[in-house]
Amino acid sequence: MQESALSDNERDWAAPVRFALRLKTPIRGSFEGKGRDSHADHRSIDCKKSRQRPLRRLDFGSGTVILPIRVAQVMGKMLGGGVESVVMNYYRHIDRSKVQFDFLVDADSTRVPEEEIKALGGRVFRIPPYQHPLRYRKELVRLFHEEHWPIVHSHINTLSVFPLSAAKKAGVPVRIAHSHSTMGKGELAKNLMKLALRPLSNLYPTERFACSEYAGKWLFGRNADFTVIPNAIELEKFRFDPIIRQETRRELDIADDMFLVGHVGRFMPQKNQAFLVDVLAELLPQKPDTMLAFVGDGPDRPDVQQHAQALGISDHILFLGQRTDVNHLYQAFDAFCLPSRYEGLGMVAIEAQVAGCPCVLSDQVPHEADISGKTSFISLENKSSWISTVLNISSQTANRQIETSNTCAEKYDISASANRLTFLYVSSAESANGWEETL
Repeated sequence: MQESALSDNERDWAAPVRFALRLKTPIRGSFEGKGRDSHADHRSIDCKKSRQRPLRRLDFGSGTVILPIRVAQVMGKMLGGGVESVVMNYYRHIDRSKVQFDFLVDADSTRVPEEEIKALGGRVFRIPPYQHPLRYRKELVRLFHEEHWPIVHSHINTLSVFPLSAAKKAGVPVRIAHSHSTMGKGELAKNLMKLALRPLSNLYPTERFACSEYAGKWLFGRNADFTVIPNAIELEKFRFDPIIRQETRRELDIADDMFLVGHVGRFMPQKNQAFLVDVLAELLPQKPDTMLAFVGDGPDRPDVQQHAQALGISDHILFLGQRTDVNHLYQAFDAFCLPSRYEGLGMVAIEAQVAGCPCVLSDQVPHEADISGKTSFISLENKSSWISTVLNISSQTANRQIETSNTCAEKYDISASANRLTFLYVSSAESANGWEETL
């Protein structure tokens, strides 16, 4: 296909694919050769500043890294999506005396919580977007050489081949690829890019993480060795509270006898919100007191709004935008729907179940997302089943306080998960090239 014939979205993915095809073998590199002494001098200065107290340091050839270990979190575009929420949640709860985060974000990111990151002790580095792969990788190599992060943790799925190949070239000893997603129907250009990059995904990481078994096997292979890092949350923050439910429904102007269906997600092809609008249109003749609430923002929001207007059901839909009180909104919902074309896990479904909310999910969502034992997984080809399932939920009276206590959500507890991640970072750094105690 000629470049001029590509759409803007397809051109966004074309350059990384072409560049990736040139990355046929692992790129060799270390801190050896020219520049090694200057790197060592740079880091020895940092060490001397901290000599007044007992320290632990990691030696890996060219210098010393002192606790807390600084981990470079490669985020791609921070646009207010789920992956950013997961990483920030871990950052708030991790032992920051042992581990600190620095964030590498694309320069065109629109929702970077810089003030909070700085308050927690982190830094933000804005780099050229991945659509310019040569500049992107060149800047990454420069940063990795200058900052001497002992760990680079990349969260951009198949695109992780770019930062991790740069990290390998710079001699970063611990390189983590983290799978947060999979691949579904549609999004042809994006899927072609994923298929081109996926065979390279095992070349550069020293460690492999995934948000679910399904996501890990998709990116790294069925027989690959990887660690599942759950998208953990503060469980108590999401537990059902009848008072919060009442207050939130009042704020939304939802009467007690109305049936409120909720959805949380960025407006993009993957999340498939237009499907829910179609479901609502066919549901309303049978259940006219139904309302649908969309939480989130994104490029597809205007199209979904226009679709609702064309069907004449705009009065039954709330577009709530980005919210900081999503945990309260789950309390207000009577049902939660996630019609995604693909998911790595579907963390919003976990949150909804912790709040005791019945869930109807696409069969493209991993079944690991069912922590209540009552979640429905339905094909997107079977719209009538979606309608009948939601209708069935509307006719039932569930005890939300019992439901919220019956979920098997312990493995998603952020306190325990953050402690485990701290251990994984420290143990990975220890095993990279050996640690020693200094006084």
